[in-house]
Amino acid sequence: MRAAAIILTVLFLCPIVGTSAETGEESWRSNELDMSQWTDGPVLEGSPMDNPRPGNAVLLIEVEYQPGHFSSEVSGEIVIELFEEWAPNTTANMVMHVESGIYDGIFFHRVIDDFVTQSGDPTCKTTGIYPATSFQCGSGGDGHTLDMEHNENLSHVDGAIGMARSQDPDSADSQWYICETEAHNLDPENRDDEGYVTFGIVRNGMSHVRAIATVPTSDDPTGEEIVVNPASSAGRPVYEVRINNIDMIGVIPGSIGNQDSEEENVTMFEETATLSIKIVSILILITSLVTVAVVLYQKRTEIEEIEILEAELIDD
Repeated sequence: MRAAAIILTVLFLCPIVGTSAETGEESWRSNELDMSQWTDGPVLEGSPMDNPRPGNAVLLIEVEYQPGHFSSEVSGEIVIELFEEWAPNTTANMVMHVESGIYDGIFFHRVIDDFVTQSGDPTCKTTGIYPATSFQCGSGGDGHTLDMEHNENLSHVDGAIGMARSQDPDSADSQWYICETEAHNLDPENRDDEGYVTFGIVRNGMSHVRAIATVPTSDDPTGEEIVVNPASSAGRPVYEVRINNIDMIGVIPGSIGNQDSEEENVTMFEETATLSIKIVSILILITSLVTVAVVLYQKRTEIEEIEILEAELIDD
């Protein structure tokens, strides 16, 4: 009975290994997307970012813009996968901003052909008639600054989305940019400073990114690639390149969660199994010791009773 009580107590007190608080419970995470229509992606270069990773969050940017001086307005969609397992803090920051709605109705305030298209400033909204806007446009944010979060799997490939920042490496806030071509000169290994952070990639709608990159701007008013201003650095589009809204729309299809999580689950299962074996071994040892102690106690009691009986017989 005592041995059984000990075993039950040990089992009751042992924590259940592998359980944790649930995270990522947003409703859109249950929507596994159909990637069969994603035919307008970036140029791939053999990067780890080339292949979609199951379970990663996906957002959709709806844009309206005028590609050239005599062009009609174009509406388009840009689909972006966020690499949550490689840049968890940066992607969480982006998801938070998307779901808060601060990007809805803003415009791309900086466009440099053959480099990047930049947006994400909540103060960059048209006041009256474009280009009238806030004096803060281009330097605004919402105060949620991030520590720089590099990962060896992430770089400035064609179509990568990255975080804009000031000279302080840990000053990224809400502004982001999309690489209109590869921009590896922004990667930390190719710079004297700490470089810039990427955290996702365009999966569809890259033609819109390229078209936006060549719209007429304040320092390249022709909008023609053959007349690109080599000193272009802060071009404001002549015509509004508007973001109507950005929404989280679902996840990359496959097992909910990512491949790294699956590997972690396997490792956790193995560790749990190993720990369970150790616990069982300890319980067996405890049970054996208790059994031996009980047997010895009983033997000792029997010996004492025999000695007492013999002593009584001698007395008689």
